[in-house]
Amino acid sequence: MRSVLLIGMGKFGQTLGEKLLNMGDEVMIVDKNEDKINQLANKYTDALIANCMNEDNLKTLDIPSFDACIVAIGDDFQSSLEITSILKDLGAKYVVSKATTEIQRKFLLRNGADEVVYPDRDIAEKLAVKLNSSKVFDYIELNAEYSIFEIAVPSKWTGKKIIDLNPRKKYGINILTVKKESSIIAFPDANYIFETGDHMLVFGNTEEILAFTNKQS
Repeated sequence: MRSVLLIGMGKFGQTLGEKLLNMGDEVMIVDKNEDKINQLANKYTDALIANCMNEDNLKTLDIPSFDACIVAIGDDFQSSLEITSILKDLGAKYVVSKATTEIQRKFLLRNGADEVVYPDRDIAEKLAVKLNSSKVFDYIELNAEYSIFEIAVPSKWTGKKIIDLNPRKKYGINILTVKKESSIIAFPDANYIFETGDHMLVFGNTEEILAFTNKQS
């Protein structure tokens, strides 16, 4: 269980807050909109109506006590930037800020954010990947070069062993997990034989994996 300070309760903030609560985290929410806080307060560990651009308001919250502080403001970049900086100055352990453009991301990182999330870009990239390969079911971008993908096992691999297919050498694909309808095989050994309907979680170079999936039937 982690303690989280969540600043900004727009659509993104509310969705994130609900997910954190479902994972058992203690979440304190802050927003300057009184109606919004009054509507949401009873769901959360604590709630505060406050303008967080006022450093004195943040000083009352014992910022270093939170495991993570999230600045989920998307419609006022100046506020997001200043709040991010103030949180760091007050001793925040880990600050995550929301950006809507690449320029915003760079400025937030320079002003104290430990991590910047970019929801619109992330959704667009995931959609683009899925539209360009019907065999991709999900993926996580680890950095600009490498990702983890969930992909369908090519039909021509059915009935064959991993060791005989040698996907790491031939395609640059490292198989982490095989997903079946009712079970998961973590780190399958080299003698695993693929079956119809299998999915794989694979790690590797993003472009190489996409090139591989686009060639498969």
